[in-house]
Amino acid sequence: MHDASLAPVFLEIALLVLMAAGLGLVGLALRQPLVVAFIAAGILAGPEALGLVQSEAFIALLSQISIAVLLFLVGLKLDVGLIRSLGAVAVVAGLGQVALSTGLGAVLARLMGFDWTTAIYVALALAFSSTIIVVKLLSDKREIDALHGRIALGILIVQDIVVVAAMVVVAASGAGGAGAEGGHGASPLVMAAGALGMIGVVWVFMRWLAAPLLARIARAPELVVIFAVGWAAGFAAIADMVGLGQELGGLAAGVSLASTPFRDAIGARLAPLRDFLLLFFFLSLGAGLDLNGLGAQVGPALILSAFVLLGKPLIVLGLTHAMGYRTRTGFLAGVTLGQISEFGLIFMAMGAGMGLVGAEAASLVTLIALITIAVSVYGIGYAHRLHAWVEPLLKPLERRRETREGAEDSPDRPGAGYDILVLGLGRYGCRIGEGLKARGYRLLGVDFDPEALRNWQSKGLDAHFGDATDPEFVAHLPLRGVRAVISAVPPGRGGLSEASSHPALLHALRAAGYEGEIAVTVHQRSEADALRVLGATLVLSPFEDAAERAAEKIAEGCR
Repeated sequence: MHDASLAPVFLEIALLVLMAAGLGLVGLALRQPLVVAFIAAGILAGPEALGLVQSEAFIALLSQISIAVLLFLVGLKLDVGLIRSLGAVAVVAGLGQVALSTGLGAVLARLMGFDWTTAIYVALALAFSSTIIVVKLLSDKREIDALHGRIALGILIVQDIVVVAAMVVVAASGAGGAGAEGGHGASPLVMAAGALGMIGVVWVFMRWLAAPLLARIARAPELVVIFAVGWAAGFAAIADMVGLGQELGGLAAGVSLASTPFRDAIGARLAPLRDFLLLFFFLSLGAGLDLNGLGAQVGPALILSAFVLLGKPLIVLGLTHAMGYRTRTGFLAGVTLGQISEFGLIFMAMGAGMGLVGAEAASLVTLIALITIAVSVYGIGYAHRLHAWVEPLLKPLERRRETREGAEDSPDRPGAGYDILVLGLGRYGCRIGEGLKARGYRLLGVDFDPEALRNWQSKGLDAHFGDATDPEFVAHLPLRGVRAVISAVPPGRGGLSEASSHPALLHALRAAGYEGEIAVTVHQRSEADALRVLGATLVLSPFEDAAERAAEKIAEGCR
């Protein structure tokens, strides 16, 4: 049945989604994450611009559902195995970074005139970095398993746990207050009883019901999505009724399914729905910005953005350096974390909705998010070039003794006696290694992918963990007596990802006094002349070489 009263809402939602898609295309052209485009769409569609946002209650409802679904997916990952898998580096650096960023940021915000409560809220929101953005950009650069990438991801996991805990505290402290938007004024006794009851339900469900129930539901993939959304929304609604807040309910629903073997499938199926619903959260953030008062916030936003872009990386650099890692590793990990998380925006929105901080503080954090996310995308993309620029400044900090990165598996051990080093242990590098081993050569393989290292070692070959694109690491390889170095590291893809690492490798090998053969891998033979000038003695073109060999075999078969 057609309801004419819903026609304006339908048209409004359609226009908002199309506008977000259009600005998203512009954002992609500028190499920007979609969150920036979505907030910009909200600003453009807001009451102080085009005025397209009229159904504020409907958009607010979708925004609340998106937060419940997002925290449900976060809860899916919070199993005991995740906590156990975090290494000391991630825990110490993650907690230290959050504590130092919050402390220093709060002092900075207080000096700018904010009261202490608002200053702490703002600083805590600035302390968290975006897992979604970092994972996407590191994956594009193929550095997700690099040492600095793994350290950054460990810190992000710790940050996510801390921000979830912070949101639980905010929900518990503000949901029962008179200023809580949508609160039910629940008494502390009701809230305590509700919390205990929810913990009991989650424990019973995890212990006896979750696995068998999901095993039956998983037979129909469509039912998995319906059940997961209903489970998250149901927990969120019940938690809100007893004064704990929708956010805590969604999180608890996810935790109740975190130990089941179906959690990854549920997360994968809900991810598109999460992304669509979060569109309305970011639209509401943009529409809520006070453009008339924006001028007064530009100064504080720029100062606090500089703290996020420069201060947080320096904090990570200092912490990782204190734990024994090289300055290059700490610098790259720190630059990766130089932006605000979507959780920081949700945290501030919760505080503002419950009357714990002013709406202007939430708008300030939104503006900082736009600045830091937009800038950090390019910082991550050109992180290696940035390191090359600041390396002279970091040299005095570099450790002269063996660092933690090489202590556990040093390639300089006595009696290594390798004939050939293979850098990059993908399919191509492994096939080269197998062929050379069959011919009696002693090999050492180098890669930063743990799975590639295990595969190489399963063939009875020695392996060393390290980044073959790092000139400083290359200089510490056991080059004495080595007859050839083969780089099977794939060239960069261009764009925001790094360019070919071969020139830096060739320079590092020659600077280390290596005079043997150097083979490098390229996509096209047109790159060969430039690399030979830099010192390469052999240029391998896997695709063209394989095509020529295939043509020879076909021609022989046709004779």
